[in-house]
Order: sequence, then structure tokens, then C-alpha cells
Amino acid sequence: MSIDTAPRTSRGPVLRAERALAPDLARGAMLLIIALANVAGVVFAGEPGLDSTPQGVDRGLNFLLFELVHARGYPVFAVMFGYGLVQLARRQDASGATRQQVRSVLLRRNLWLVVFGFAHAALLYYGDFLGAYGIVGIVMTLVLLRRGDRFHRIALVLWALAVVEILVLSAVVVSRIEGSGGSAPLPSDHVDSLAAPDYVTSILDRLAEWPAHTLTVLPFIFITWLGMWAARRRVLEELARHRTLLRWTAALGLGIAVAGGLPAALVSAGWLHVDTSTASLSLMLHGASGMFAGPGYVAVFGLVAMRVIRRGPVVGALSALGQRSLSGYLFQSVAWLVLLAPFTLALGDRFGSRTVGGLIIAVVVWLVTVLIARLLDKRGRPGPAEVVLRRLTYRPRT
Repeated sequence: MSIDTAPRTSRGPVLRAERALAPDLARGAMLLIIALANVAGVVFAGEPGLDSTPQGVDRGLNFLLFELVHARGYPVFAVMFGYGLVQLARRQDASGATRQQVRSVLLRRNLWLVVFGFAHAALLYYGDFLGAYGIVGIVMTLVLLRRGDRFHRIALVLWALAVVEILVLSAVVVSRIEGSGGSAPLPSDHVDSLAAPDYVTSILDRLAEWPAHTLTVLPFIFITWLGMWAARRRVLEELARHRTLLRWTAALGLGIAVAGGLPAALVSAGWLHVDTSTASLSLMLHGASGMFAGPGYVAVFGLVAMRVIRRGPVVGALSALGQRSLSGYLFQSVAWLVLLAPFTLALGDRFGSRTVGGLIIAVVVWLVTVLIARLLDKRGRPGPAEVVLRRLTYRPRT
């Protein structure tokens, strides 16, 4: 059974110049959100990363982080991961690969992602998602990839049920806020590896933290399934055809994410005072509603890409980074280790505000990856991590 549900003609693998703009644009731009979220965790050695007693401008920054950044970046990449899995399989199908060969390529790629994730976590950053992507990719390849349209509609039903869950949880949180008192901060788990006094200790801490972190994020298969559903309909390749869908998805997805994140954002800024249990419920609502930012942000970039007549320097640079998102993601983790770890430069403590300092560093690091990606793109070269993954994934067909 073909994974395509939209009309097409047989063709070979997609060339670099033929890539759809929207997926790459989304990945490149959203790496900034990933940087902002991760750097906050690094400078405060917590998950989520926040100043529990903000003052002045830090209050507004906390508010924006919880409305637009925390738990709102990774769902974008989860959607795009599912979308990309279908694209990769489709290109293999079109190049003449057998069904078994396609399956082998996908399984090999995802197995290596697990290896990448382990190495990434052990050497650089505990909050790795690559290992979870690999595990989810294996499950999707074995269970979901070749299913028919009727089966994939289950994903839409699950998202509809998630909306109901958000509404119920929102009602509970609002009722608790109305009768709540106190001044409890949002709960934040301390991350030992981010506060380790030396590199060896940080490695040992991360080796203990990575398995638990990976298990907590595996449920994002629910989000990747939506990306798979969208890819089967070529939503991001045929933007004009899906304009109405994209508009509704952007409005509803980001609307739910922003509304659901509001209580936690207000608490994090010190503008709403609640008791401990209400603070915990607010954070739960924040995380649950955050998954809707995935399709919401993706739809926004789809609408933006639809208006792009030609790729200028900004769009070209962002899409270049999107094509090299794995390298960009790993570059960020190297930067956090070198610039922010207590046993290296520890730049997060050299600003008047750790929140402001961390966010400035995040933006600068992201801009550096944009510039590097643009330079590589002009030379027609992929990112180094992409080169390694491709060599490990693809074998000459016999």
C-alpha cells in the first residue's frame, strides 16, 4: 500500500533545490524557540527553567517564556518529525526501493538516532530528544507508516479528545484560582547535571537523567502521528490547496496554547498568587496545552511560505538552517556546555539578570547557527551531523 493519498506521478528522490520551503523554514526558525527554552533551563539548572522570584523586566520575560516558548518548541519538531518520516519513505518509494528496503532505511536511521541521542545526552545535554525521536520513529515505521486513511483518522479523534481534556482541566484550574490564596511558585525540578562542579560529574549525572527524561517525552508519538497524517495529504507541499486548513490550525493551535499557558505564565511572572496545588495544576495545563503549539506554529510557517515569492537572504538563511537542523540543535548543546556550565565560562552568572543574560546568549548562538548554515548552503554542503547520519543510514542498493 502506498503512503500517498494525493495524486502524483512517479519520480526519483527529491533534489535539494526542490525541497518544500515550509518544513525547512519552520525548523530553522523554531530552533530559536528551542534555544530560548533550553538556555533558561541551563542557567537556572531546572526543568522548566525559570527565576522563581523575578523582579522588573524578568517578570515580563517569564510571562513570555511560558506563553510562547516553554513546552511550545518541541511539539513543532515532533510534528515535523512525523511529517519528515513520510517524506523520506515517499522519496524512497519513488526512487524504486522495495517496501522492505524502505523499511530497512527508516529503521536504520531511527536506530542511529537513538545512538546519537545517547551520545548527545552523555557528552553534552541531559534534555536530549534525539533518542526519543529514534524510538518513536521505529514504532511509527513498524506500526503506523503503511496504514490506510481510515486508521490514520484515529489521530484526529485523539486530538479532538485532547481539546476536551484541555477544556476540563482549564475549568478546574480557573475554579481553583478563584478560591486560591498563597504565593507558591511554579514547581521546577532541579537538574543535577546542569549544576555539576566538573565535566566528569556532569556526564555521570546525565547518564542517570537521560533514560528518565526520554521516557517522559515518548508520549509525543501522539503529536508525530498528526505530522504523519498531514504529510500523507502533502499539506506543506500543496499550501494553496490547504490554505483554509492552515488558517484554522494556526488560529486554534496557538489560541489553545496561549490560553492554556496563561495561568502558569501569570504565576511565573508573579502577577497571579496561588497555592501549591493550584500552581502544579497550572503547570500541568501549561504542558498539556503546549502540544497544540506544534501544529499551530507549523501552520503559521506554512502560511508565511505561501506568501514567499522568492527566497531572499532571511528566508534563505532560515531554510538553510532548517535543512541542517540536526547540526544546529547539537551546536546549541555544545554552546551551552562551553558558555554556561559552572566548570567552563559560566557566562550566565556574569549578567545582572540570569534570565536576560541567558536569553541574549541563546539568540546569539542561534544567529551563529543561521550564518553557518547559510555559508554551508552557498557551498552546497550539508551540515556535519547530517553527513554522518546519512552515511550511517544509506547503503548501496544491491
